[in-house]
Formats: sequence, structure tokens, C-alpha cells
Amino acid sequence: MVSKRIMAFYAFVDLWLLAAGLLSLIMSIVWRTPNLMLSFTISNSDLTAGLVLGIMLLVTFLISIFAVAQRGHVTAGLVFLNWTLIADAIAIGVIGSFIWFYSLHQRNNYYVVFKAQSESTRQAIQDKFSCCGYFMPNDTTAIGGFCANQTFVDSLFNATATDTHACVGPITGFTDFTLNNIFTTIYGYMAIVIALFLASLCVIHQRNETERFKKIDAKRGGKGFV
Repeated sequence: MVSKRIMAFYAFVDLWLLAAGLLSLIMSIVWRTPNLMLSFTISNSDLTAGLVLGIMLLVTFLISIFAVAQRGHVTAGLVFLNWTLIADAIAIGVIGSFIWFYSLHQRNNYYVVFKAQSESTRQAIQDKFSCCGYFMPNDTTAIGGFCANQTFVDSLFNATATDTHACVGPITGFTDFTLNNIFTTIYGYMAIVIALFLASLCVIHQRNETERFKKIDAKRGGKGFV
């Protein structure tokens, strides 16, 4: 019989797995709603990856319930669960590492994103942060709003500090905070997956051990001592 402590730990980690899956699923849906800076920072492909990861974790949670609910001597479900957890770990590692690596080159990466935005979106970002252009005030500037005209934009340019009054600082300040929280959270899922994997191994070991003792006792003609 599996000890109560192991089963309690299994249940505790399993609930965290459920929470991780729901968090990924919900945030991937909620963040698709129009939001100036979140839409700028996170691409649709990123949100799709988060949605897929959330679904994977929730499916794993359902498998874990089915696996542990099987009869005491059956471990096939738990073995299948462990293979599912390995797949989850790979997905977590790939998605988390992609976001982390992307965050290492934010200034250049988001310059490309900024240039690709419409005039109205760039103007909204400039108005939000009271800045003009990306690397320099007179670079990729959307005229209008805070950056009312070219004369005003040119007056902001400082040859000794070209990024003064430019948007690169406030933009990457927001994106850095957002991306760091995202990939840190995703990497945190790895601890949950590993913990459940180890808990599953413990359950498998104790079930196999219990079954082995039952077979030994049966050969001796006893009524069972485990």
C-alpha cells in the first residue's frame, strides 16, 4: 500500500500542475484582447505556444488522476503519465528558452517590431511614453500626438546622447519586465513537472513492492502481511 505521505505529496503537486495549466490557458486567452503594450510585446505565435502548453498540462493532470486511481497493483497508467511529463518538460524547456533568448536582444528585436507597427500604433506608443522614434527621436517617428511635427521632433535630438527622448528605453523597460516574468513562470512549471514525475516514480515503486510481497506471501500460503 502506498504511504499516505507520498499520496499527499502527489496530490499537492498535482494541484499545482492544474494551476499551471489553467494559468497558461487563461493568460493565453486573456492576453489576446486588445492591449497596446501587451500586443506589442507578445506575438500571436507566443500566445498560441502558451495555449498549447496549457492544454498539455491540463491533459497531463487528467492522466495523473486516471493513473493514480487505477487498482493498487496497476502501474501502466503511471508509466504513461511519466512519458507525458517528459513531453511536458521538453515543451516547457523549449518555450521558456525561446522567450529567454529573445529577451537577451530586446533592443534590436523590438526595433524590428516597432518598425512593423502601423503609424497609429507607433503614435500611441509615443504618446504613452512621451517619446519620439525608437533609437533616436528622429528615427522611425510617427508624426502626431506628442510628436506633433517634424520641427518638434528635431528639437529633441541630442547628438551626444542619441537615445534621449527616444522610445527604446521605456519600451524595453516594459518588455523586459513582461518577458522576464513570463519565462520565469514557465521555468517554474519545470519544478512542478519534475516533482510530479518523482512522486509518480515513488508510487510505482511502492505499488510494485507491495505486489511483490503479496506474491511472496501467496507462495507461502499466508493471508498477506502488507
